[in-house]
Amino acid sequence: MISVASNTAMVRGREEVYVAAMPLRATKGPPQLLMSAAYSLNLWDFQHFMVIIKPSSSPSQVMVFDFQPKDPEDIYVALAGLSGRAVPGAVLVRKLKKLPRNKCWLVGYAEADAVEIANEFNRKWETDLRIGLNDCRDYTNGLVTQLTGEKDVLNRLRNLGS
Repeated sequence: MISVASNTAMVRGREEVYVAAMPLRATKGPPQLLMSAAYSLNLWDFQHFMVIIKPSSSPSQVMVFDFQPKDPEDIYVALAGLSGRAVPGAVLVRKLKKLPRNKCWLVGYAEADAVEIANEFNRKWETDLRIGLNDCRDYTNGLVTQLTGEKDVLNRLRNLGS
């Protein structure tokens, strides 16, 4: 079930903008089990956030935009990131057939071509990832601001859950 974090009425012809959360990726074994457990317990700081656009022109397909380490399962990348050092990051864009069923919130509507706005945002995004300074949260907040005008959407979503 998709939870709607905004009580905005459905607006035809405007592209829907969602934020979704998923478990952080980690090396196989205990680190991966720890990340999955943290996600299951709804620990906000141990979740990966991304933006999803549902284009009005093709509602049967959604576009996912996110920012993460180039090699999120490399233990050395994780250690460097946790120590505050920059690690190589990657902006990813992919298609899904449908919206995630859990931890996916409608946050607003884009006034213009949302995919083009997101692509332009991605071209300008600094890809040196630093946890707490330039990570998936910063990316998600920045892209949602560009798409909908809302600043700090993750803070609003976090407050909804508490």
